[in-house]
Amino acid sequence: NSLSSIMFTTVRSCQKVFQSIIMTNQTRFSTSAAGVLSSMKGKHFTSIDKLSNDELKGLLQLSHQFKETYSDKSKPNPKPLEGESLSMIFQKRSTRTRVSTETGMAMLGGHALFLGPSDIQLGVNESMRDTACVLSRFNSIILARVYAHADIIELAEYASVPIINALSDLHHPLQTLADLMALQQHFGMDLAGKTVAWVGDGNNVLHDLMLGSVKMGMNVHIATPA
Repeated sequence: NSLSSIMFTTVRSCQKVFQSIIMTNQTRFSTSAAGVLSSMKGKHFTSIDKLSNDELKGLLQLSHQFKETYSDKSKPNPKPLEGESLSMIFQKRSTRTRVSTETGMAMLGGHALFLGPSDIQLGVNESMRDTACVLSRFNSIILARVYAHADIIELAEYASVPIINALSDLHHPLQTLADLMALQQHFGMDLAGKTVAWVGDGNNVLHDLMLGSVKMGMNVHIATPA
């Protein structure tokens, strides 16, 4: 989806993205949003709480702009990630995450490389540290969908390029970005004072949804099994 694309661009080439969007779309970003997101270049995205409130709001603003820009087939789309590559570690399979990530990266002009359990020696002959170092030499960004959040932390510790958490047992930040974007599309950009009710398991999705909702000024009501 567009939100995965937003993360790639803001983590790697934010300023180039803003220049491309402004040139090809009538809608303009605020200077403050551009400044906030430019400061994220080179940083890891492991969970929602790693973002400031302004960074979260800026990412959501950029997400809406990307949706508008890349949905318009009447004019050429900007390619801010041309020449960049993304390695995707998938310990845990997902149809939507793989398809949306590869499609988004292609739309932005970059190349995505899928690395499933049978494709690399992760945890067998090569440690997470070795994998982080090797992939950093060949790729601009590393996205990882893993079981243990400790693996995300280890990747972030040893990688020399940005790490994006596509899912771990503790956090699912990209899902929260998508959920908040959907709420803004329904209720408007200002979600302050709204209430989110969660009924279900207390899991990784809930962890980031709680964090993200509070950062947006929302109330959170939770009902989970005892």
